[in-house]
Amino acid sequence: MELSGRTAVVTGAASGIGLALTERFCAEGMSVVMADIETAALERAAERLTAGGATVLAIPCDVADADQVAALRDRALEAFGAVHVLCNNAGVASGRPNHKTKPAVWDWVVGVNLLGPAYCVSAFVPAMVAQGEGHVVNTASEAGLTASPFLGSYHATKYAMVGLSESLAMELAGSGVGVSCLCPELVDTRIFASTRNAPAALGLPAPQDIPIEQIAAAMGTTAMPPADVAAMVAYAIKANQFWILSHQSTRSKMMARNRRLEQGLNPVFGDGA
Repeated sequence: MELSGRTAVVTGAASGIGLALTERFCAEGMSVVMADIETAALERAAERLTAGGATVLAIPCDVADADQVAALRDRALEAFGAVHVLCNNAGVASGRPNHKTKPAVWDWVVGVNLLGPAYCVSAFVPAMVAQGEGHVVNTASEAGLTASPFLGSYHATKYAMVGLSESLAMELAGSGVGVSCLCPELVDTRIFASTRNAPAALGLPAPQDIPIEQIAAAMGTTAMPPADVAAMVAYAIKANQFWILSHQSTRSKMMARNRRLEQGLNPVFGDGA
C-alpha cells in the first residue's frame, strides 16, 4: 500500500509513538487526523506540524467513548473524504498488584486500551472494506506477548489487543485491508506517566518523573526512539506485514514463555531459562 496522498487517523497522537507516527506519515505525504484526550498537547503538536507545511487535523477524543469515536470518524471523512490508515495507538497503564486494582481503574485501562481500539475498528473499517483499500495498525506491546508482576490490567488489555489483531487479520484477508500488530518493548515515551490523563475520580497519584534511562536499566533493555518505531510501522503498512516487534529481546522472552507453556510449567518472572 502506498502512503502518499492518503489519509491516516492516529489516536494518542499528541505524544510518544502516536506523535512520531503522525510526523512520519506527514513526511510520507499523508494527511493525518490527530486524536488525543490531552487537548493542550494535541493543539501544540498540530500547530507545529501545520507551520511546517503538514496537513493535519487535531480532534480531541476519548477513545473509551464510542460516541466520540463515531464523531471522530465523521469529522475525518468530512474533512478528507476517506480514511486509509487507522492507528489504534492510545494507551494507558497503571502499575499495582491485581488484587489491589480498583474496579474503576480496570474500567479506565480496559476502556482506553481495548474498547477504544474495538470502537475504532467498528467505526472505520467498514468504509475501508467498501473502498477496497486500507490498513489497521493496533499498538499492542511486548506486554501482550509476555507477562510480568504488577501490570495485570495492562497485560490483560495488551494480550487482548494481540488476539483482536490476529482475528481481524483473518477476517479481512483478501479484502484489500491489511492489519499490523505493533508490539514494542521499551520506547522513550510517557506511558509510565499515563496517570496524568486518568479521571480525577480514580484518585490515582500523580506520575513520578523517572528518567527513561533509569527505567531501561531496571528492565534490562534499551529505550527505542519513537521515530524508529514509526519507521517500522510505515514499512509494515507498505509491505502488509502483520507483526512489528521493536526489540530482538522480545522474541527471546516470547520463545522462553512459550517453551514453558509447551512443557506445562507454571509462569515465572524473567526469561524462564
